[in-house]
Amino acid sequence: MWYYEKKLQYPVKVSQCNPMLAKYLTEQYGGADGELSAALRYLNQRYTIPDKVVGLLNDIGTEEFAHLEMIATMIYKLTKDATPEQLVDAGLGAHFVNHDHALFYQNAAGSPWTATYIQAKGDPIADLYEDIAAEEKARATYQWIIDISDDPFINDSLKFLREREIVHSQRFHEAVELLKEERDRKKVF
Repeated sequence: MWYYEKKLQYPVKVSQCNPMLAKYLTEQYGGADGELSAALRYLNQRYTIPDKVVGLLNDIGTEEFAHLEMIATMIYKLTKDATPEQLVDAGLGAHFVNHDHALFYQNAAGSPWTATYIQAKGDPIADLYEDIAAEEKARATYQWIIDISDDPFINDSLKFLREREIVHSQRFHEAVELLKEERDRKKVF
């Protein structure tokens, strides 16, 4: 089903240890509009979507896992050399006590990931509008993280991810229009 290349979709570099930036990035790791939620949402919705667009959900869903891998790499690189004191100062003390330097699916506020973050209504158009909204929220979050980050290397990777959110949103818009055309076409029996 998948062919895994042992490289990231886009390179991830960091300029220095920065646990606070890592904390902000956890929003895209385990938050409601993050990469894990997106991947699971799309790969779940593909079972009740018309064949005309099922491939789109499969392709974007699997790409979201590649984005999740990039975010995980960023968080790891930003915290791997952090002292316990630096983690506490960044607001990651509770995380450190529970998980040491290991990654854990939670948002930037420390709330664990939950399946309530993903939606599947069963109506293809409603689900695709949900997907568009999810992509736009993720795009906005990437922009806000870029706005507070002073790491040019991280910002480069975040800009790549932000642009992919825009592309995904555009593809979902196209799928909505395709399904609307199909729905509105006169059917003759």
